[in-house]
Amino acid sequence: MHHNPIAIDDLSYAYADGTQALSHINLSIAAGERVALVGANGSGKSTLLLHLNGILLPQSGRLTVGEYPMQPEHLQAIRNFVGLVFQNPDDQLFMPTVWEDITFGPMNQGVQGKDLHHRCHHCLYAVGLDPERYAQRSPENLSGGEKQRVAIAGVLAMQPQILVFDEPTAQLDPRSRRQLINLLQQMPMTQLIATHDLDLALELCDRTIVLNRGELVRQGPTPQILGDQAFLQQHHLELPLSYSRPYCQLDHAPVQAKPAMSGV
Repeated sequence: MHHNPIAIDDLSYAYADGTQALSHINLSIAAGERVALVGANGSGKSTLLLHLNGILLPQSGRLTVGEYPMQPEHLQAIRNFVGLVFQNPDDQLFMPTVWEDITFGPMNQGVQGKDLHHRCHHCLYAVGLDPERYAQRSPENLSGGEKQRVAIAGVLAMQPQILVFDEPTAQLDPRSRRQLINLLQQMPMTQLIATHDLDLALELCDRTIVLNRGELVRQGPTPQILGDQAFLQQHHLELPLSYSRPYCQLDHAPVQAKPAMSGV
């Protein structure tokens, strides 16, 4: 395992129409760290994620994943190292059965026979799906939460060292969301999670990175950043629900209010 599996140095990227999607991003993520990437729509989150497995290549600056600089000749190795889970599992699931979806990546890596069977069984169990019940089902007939888990299992089957998620809870009901949070908590690998779900960030991620219009405007401990209401409003983000008003008022209560509370 590398000490800093992701190192980004002065990365900038503009789209063909001139939109500056990323400006001078500097960032490193340590092995085993879970990091939230937050920002309003259009802040550059997806563009940054697409650089991490070489769907987009840096126009300026450097990006290193594991020991590989992001260059065309290293793309295969980088894509084995970084598993990207898309926002919509339907973008990821395209085979007739769950089993074929999960075996697709490892077969391309040359895994076969018993090894392939064991790996796919293990990955289904890892995401809480029983292979006996799910292997031969069509992904089309699964619930949103089940599809999301199959998509994650398919990425895990590639044995990446980094998992990158783009809005993993966007399409999930509350119960599936809770199950996903529990699942991600149990996974030991490095995780980068782009999300609008700031309560998920608060629960899962020690560190939060805030993007705004392609610039990295702040990074630091999640409770500190997501508890800063003025900063969040300035960047079109809502305070997490767990930092609801009564809590904040007590936290910032004027000194003279305290004696009134002592009689409660």
